[in-house]
Amino acid sequence: MGLQSCTFRLSPFSILRPFSKPYKIPTALTPLPCCFRYLRCSSRSPLLARALSSAAAAAPQPTTTNPSAASDPDEHKVLKAPQWKAAIDFKWIRENKEAVAANIKNRNSTANLDLVLELYDKLLNVQKEVERLRAERNVVANKMKGKLEPSERQKLIEEGKNLKDGLVTLEEDLVKLTDELQLEAQCVPNMTHPDVPIGGEDCSTVRKMVGKPREFSFSIKDHVQLGKDLDLFDFDAASEVSGSKFYYLKNEAVLLEMGLVNWAVSEVMKRGFTPLTTPEIVRSSVVEKCGFQPRGTNTQVYSIEGSDQCLIGTAEIPVGGIHMDSILAESSLPLKYVAFSHCFRTEAGAAGTATRGLYRVHQFSKVEMFILCRPEESNSFHEELIKIEEDLFSSLGLHFKTMDMATEDLGAPAYRKFDIEAWMPGLGRYGEISSASNCTDYQSRRLGIRYRPELSMTPKKGKGSSPPTQFVHTLNATACAVPRMIVCLLENFQQEDGSVVVPEPLRPFMGGLDIISYKYNGS
Repeated sequence: MGLQSCTFRLSPFSILRPFSKPYKIPTALTPLPCCFRYLRCSSRSPLLARALSSAAAAAPQPTTTNPSAASDPDEHKVLKAPQWKAAIDFKWIRENKEAVAANIKNRNSTANLDLVLELYDKLLNVQKEVERLRAERNVVANKMKGKLEPSERQKLIEEGKNLKDGLVTLEEDLVKLTDELQLEAQCVPNMTHPDVPIGGEDCSTVRKMVGKPREFSFSIKDHVQLGKDLDLFDFDAASEVSGSKFYYLKNEAVLLEMGLVNWAVSEVMKRGFTPLTTPEIVRSSVVEKCGFQPRGTNTQVYSIEGSDQCLIGTAEIPVGGIHMDSILAESSLPLKYVAFSHCFRTEAGAAGTATRGLYRVHQFSKVEMFILCRPEESNSFHEELIKIEEDLFSSLGLHFKTMDMATEDLGAPAYRKFDIEAWMPGLGRYGEISSASNCTDYQSRRLGIRYRPELSMTPKKGKGSSPPTQFVHTLNATACAVPRMIVCLLENFQQEDGSVVVPEPLRPFMGGLDIISYKYNGS
């Protein structure tokens, strides 16, 4: 489950406020404001996907959505230049502005397309003027090489100086315009798969329903009560040690976490995935390049104070960075990884019974799948990933539904996103336990991950014999988010005597344990 899959629902663009001050908390770790909402690209047109996957690249968005305010020269003087630049096809955006505008509306985005186009036109005009002055300067320089009268030479010297001064000013303007255009264009969401339902989360459609809710002949408990009765959790001590939304796992719950992780990694490895453990602290720029915005008025990311680093909210981020700024051989694709990591999220604004216990926490273990592939293969790999998830959860005997998530619920890189929501009888509702996203070339354009297609025939010697590089497509999916899985297993497999049956596939990974029972007898 990528960060876009976190059940904390935010409007994908309302929090893109890069130049506002980050929210601070009095600890060594501070939440780095971010928009952990993805944009996405589209199959409506391959060019559509290619152009906008770079257009929505991560960088701070100006603090205002007012076009007149945003174009105020004084306002832009305080803007910081982007630390990195995405490959953005501005020409394509301009030529397809109606489709881009409709997509922005469908996404409920605050991206300012008019300002992007205005800045792009200004940039083109300044570029033309720079080229004109450079040409004139070259003409003057060539004239200076000939034999000239002193007066004529002096006149050319003055003309050259004026042209140089004009160029310096224009080139400074060009740099500023380029930076402003990047900052604005990086907020433009990518295009959307044509089959994705338009609207908010409630417009998402059911793609598949697996099983049916278990019928209980006794009064059921939620996982919090089960954990208390079976001595599996300690939320109170964790609250004193770390704060709210932290927890200790105890006794069989520890075996359950380790069993789930080892089971998930083992099962996914059977499908040809390479196992990884990842760094859990990464540079903020890598977070941004993966499509997450660590500079907004709200945040789900913990930053490390006094550094450019932050804690990961998903292994998708460090795995995505493995091949950053590299050109892969086509023969090496697809690259399939299954990564285990701890994940950290601030879960700002989350409260209420829907977030009790383990359902929404600040730290948790997760097994994440990640694929880098050729562009023409990403749709089929998306289907493969959701099939793996469905097979995993079906083998445990869970009742769940697969959702095709609507436009407003997709995050920045997601071309399309399928969520799996499992029935949690103790909570009395479905809860998200995983997601699978096809990000096409959105992340690879920002991370600089390309591949060189192999020639179908013997190449000719000389310049231009090698085919141009292309950006890979990336996909991510959750194999197992441990706390949510524990919620499902405890609540679905509880027994009348208060014990919990361990699903058979997990038993070999838990030392043969088949039932979690009370530890003590009597009162």
